[in-house]
Amino acid sequence: MGTLAGKGAVVTGGSRGIGRAIVRRLAADGAAVVFSYLHDEAAAKAVAGEVTGAGGRALAVQSDQGSLDDLRRLTGEAGEYLDGLDIVVINAAGGLPGLISDVTEDDYDRFMAVHAKGPFFLIQHAGRVLRDGGRIVAISTLNTRLHPPGGALYTGAKGALEHYTKVAALEFGGRGITANIVSPGATDTELLRAANPGATFDDEVARTALGRLGQPEDIAAVVAFLAGPDSGWISGQNLPADGGLMP
Repeated sequence: MGTLAGKGAVVTGGSRGIGRAIVRRLAADGAAVVFSYLHDEAAAKAVAGEVTGAGGRALAVQSDQGSLDDLRRLTGEAGEYLDGLDIVVINAAGGLPGLISDVTEDDYDRFMAVHAKGPFFLIQHAGRVLRDGGRIVAISTLNTRLHPPGGALYTGAKGALEHYTKVAALEFGGRGITANIVSPGATDTELLRAANPGATFDDEVARTALGRLGQPEDIAAVVAFLAGPDSGWISGQNLPADGGLMP
């Protein structure tokens, strides 16, 4: 029996990359998982089919993290599918970097909706419905410490998410609920390569103690630890998962 047997989880952005690895890992550890996807229904169904084919439980729900109506539908379907909610992983992300001089008001509003406003209200929902001893895990980025040119909107919104999560740790801790952040370093995903077309990432690999790019499964393992029983004394923390890129 897995360490998460009997647990119910919601993961946003679970059809690709890090999110897909998180869904697979939580399900492999015994959790029933409801996860969202934005556009790629075929990929989402493939993830759910893989989980159920391995004897787990997973439900894919189309939901835009930037839409509060969509998030209400996601949490409503999760409430019907799961026996109870124990784990919320805020992972969905989207959009490419842009220089401050090129950002429009629509760009700003969209980034903040997806990466800050939606997550804030997911954290609020988690605080209301998580069972005692529940877990909130927010996926941020190492770039909130690096401040790369072109990343102002993304890192600014992720910085807000980090703050919300640390406050949630204090506000919900009386019920044994933990809230933590995972900040991946350079991780080999579709999003990383789309944001850096043509890049080889040789410099990042050379500066990483473990000598390689991260894989989505590396990040999923950290999330699974924070979602599991052995992390109950860790809360309000931001764990870099970067292979020693910034020791």
